[in-house]
Amino acid sequence: MLHYAWIFLVLAIIAAIFGFGGIAAAAAGIAKVLFFIFLALFLIGLLTGRRAV
Repeated sequence: MLHYAWIFLVLAIIAAIFGFGGIAAAAAGIAKVLFFIFLALFLIGLLTGRRAV
């Protein structure tokens, strides 16, 4: 999921460079949401302490 956040962040930067403001804002918003979802899942994983055998 963090991979997709990076992809949308790069897409937002490229769109902003070329002047597509609406697309850049949408991609940045998606990247932000995906990052926070990843962060929440990561913290839940740390708190539960489950490990693969």
